[in-house]
Amino acid sequence: MKKIHFREWTVPSSRYWAVFAVLAAIVGIGLIAAIYMEHEGHWVTGMNNQIIWGMPHVFAVFLIVAASGALNVATIGTVFGKKPFKPLGRLSGLLAISLLAGGLLVLVLDLGRADRLMVAMTTYNFKSIFAWNILLYNGFFVIVAVYLYTMMEPKAKKYYFSVGVLGGIWRLILTTGTGSIFGFLVARQAYDTAILAPLFIVYSFAFGLAIFMLFLFFAFDQDNRELGDKLLFRMKNVLGIFLAGVALLLLTYHLTKLYGTKYHGVEAFILRDGGIYTVLFWVGQVAIGMLLPIAIIIHPVLSKSKGWLSGAAAMVVVGGLAAMYVIIIGGQAYPLEMFPGKTIIASGFYDGVNGAALYYSPSMPEILLGVGGFSMAILATTIGVRMLKFLPTDLSDRALDPHTGVKADG
Repeated sequence: MKKIHFREWTVPSSRYWAVFAVLAAIVGIGLIAAIYMEHEGHWVTGMNNQIIWGMPHVFAVFLIVAASGALNVATIGTVFGKKPFKPLGRLSGLLAISLLAGGLLVLVLDLGRADRLMVAMTTYNFKSIFAWNILLYNGFFVIVAVYLYTMMEPKAKKYYFSVGVLGGIWRLILTTGTGSIFGFLVARQAYDTAILAPLFIVYSFAFGLAIFMLFLFFAFDQDNRELGDKLLFRMKNVLGIFLAGVALLLLTYHLTKLYGTKYHGVEAFILRDGGIYTVLFWVGQVAIGMLLPIAIIIHPVLSKSKGWLSGAAAMVVVGGLAAMYVIIIGGQAYPLEMFPGKTIIASGFYDGVNGAALYYSPSMPEILLGVGGFSMAILATTIGVRMLKFLPTDLSDRALDPHTGVKADG
């Protein structure tokens, strides 16, 4: 059994502090934006009485979903016994915790009363899916922390598999809970379907792996560590499978909606008449987020290039943000059906109004807060790999021989 050794990220200090300064500056700008919105009130955002979840929620939900998917890399090695993925487990766990922390930070700072977070954490209404998710998020932090401990402490190795299985199950439950936030909202016709839960699960696989690949490629390139073609081939194939799963469930979601006559209006809005939401669906979510990355992954030449695969992973991230925008904001832009089957003569609730007329324009503070949360996740991961032994020293084909197996050295 070959051993894989781990070492801190040993890039020159000047380069590390440059990366740190850029990320920290973006985080600081995001915090300033949050303070500004807290002080002035949400009237300075693009949100209104119809669209109450804005751009911060797009980033927050994306990061929370991606956190679950980032841990999937460790699960592949632990639960499914894919030995070439085992050395990636430490970075997988660290990135998962960081992404979840970044997403929750955005979510808390967008609530308007972040100081009342303790009320939400100590007073539970178990009829609310939000209460369930607070328990799921806290449990995720604890389980992944223990999971990392079993990877890094030789005396805890005997619990490695059991905690890995628990982590794999927990992250599926967590993503199911996040998707169910929307699936349980029966008043919104764009939501109101159980298929959103498995759709979010498959989305998490793709988002998390894409971010993981981008960080891994960057860290290894900057530190002159070798990443073998065989592992690269495995990761891009897994990403392709996840994207194919996303495409299948997304198609099933819309076919299910189109089958029911009462959903024809919202489907026409998203797929044809929704203005910016329709553009983001077809161009961002479908073309950039799925079709182009799949084309790169299956291309006989482009799929062998780390640069092109990095581009494919970046497209998945951009497409994921577009998908969350369409689901979260587009779903709110389509008006509530206050009296099903009735013709509304006049109403103050936008009944019968084309959702495209309910234009939402995200303000700069909203965008800065979301980007700040994303940067916070990457910054926390960067600090982690710099301070502790999260990165393998060598992932070359010589070190990772799938025929002889891999043994990770703590």
